[in-house]
Amino acid sequence: LYDFHRHHGGKMVDFAGWSLPVQYTHSHLDSHLHTRQHCSLFDVSHMLQTKVFGRDRVKFIESLVVGDIAELKPDQGTLSLFTNEKGGIIDDLIVTNTSDQHLYVVSNAGCMDKDFALMENKMKEMKAAGHDVHLEVSDNALLALQGPIMARVLQPGVEDDLAKLPFMSSAMMAVFKVQGCRVTRCGYTGEDGVEISVPANQAVELAELLLRDSSVWLAGLAARDSLRLEAGLCLYGNDIDENTTPVEASLMWTLGKRRRVAMDFPGASTILAQIKEKPKKKRVGLTSTGPPIRQHVPIL
Repeated sequence: LYDFHRHHGGKMVDFAGWSLPVQYTHSHLDSHLHTRQHCSLFDVSHMLQTKVFGRDRVKFIESLVVGDIAELKPDQGTLSLFTNEKGGIIDDLIVTNTSDQHLYVVSNAGCMDKDFALMENKMKEMKAAGHDVHLEVSDNALLALQGPIMARVLQPGVEDDLAKLPFMSSAMMAVFKVQGCRVTRCGYTGEDGVEISVPANQAVELAELLLRDSSVWLAGLAARDSLRLEAGLCLYGNDIDENTTPVEASLMWTLGKRRRVAMDFPGASTILAQIKEKPKKKRVGLTSTGPPIRQHVPIL
């Protein structure tokens, strides 16, 4: 989509080894507010999309994450966390239990190499023990349509009733006649939205079709970051990292109840001890009434 972004006035910057638009012709503030009031289209194709196959796929992913993946209904997803043996967060990710006999995993571009190595090493370990699991990296593009009028924009282009696609659920469908798209109702803005996994060779076509609605603007990394910050959503490497536990990150809700009882996820003993004893540090949100607070500036 590089040429597409340049054609539409995208100001390109390096991000995790990718050249991505930080903003387009509109100002950062205008783009942010437009997403809150109308609808914006983000290219998030840099995210790692992985499919996990095999009868032991749930056992496999639960050996790496803190969530209760076994309880997910078909085509239901959840935010979860890869954790290390000390309870630190390796990455945050979305896991969807598809009705197509595989798990669909979306994780961060900046953690792509370590995430895939983590999964690949665990896969080899489990295969050696006789388990049935294998990985497939998707080369699909990923487009995020975000904003309060998302459904009005998208509904004319799909046969499925979007009112029956609840938050964190997913479905395969044609989008404006582009076949083979997985549409997941989720996002990174705090607004209603979907992320559309689309075959790479049709990504530009779909993006242009979505932009035919004049209420849809393209938005870049700058607006995406301020929108997620305003919504209280974590950015890996900024708010969470391998030295931060789910308890310290205020992400205890990602811990499955069954998993807490079984204590069968990486770092469980450290994490559960913190729940009982209370952590020494914890992520909180603050609202500034004065000038913007710059990163790493002391506030107390």
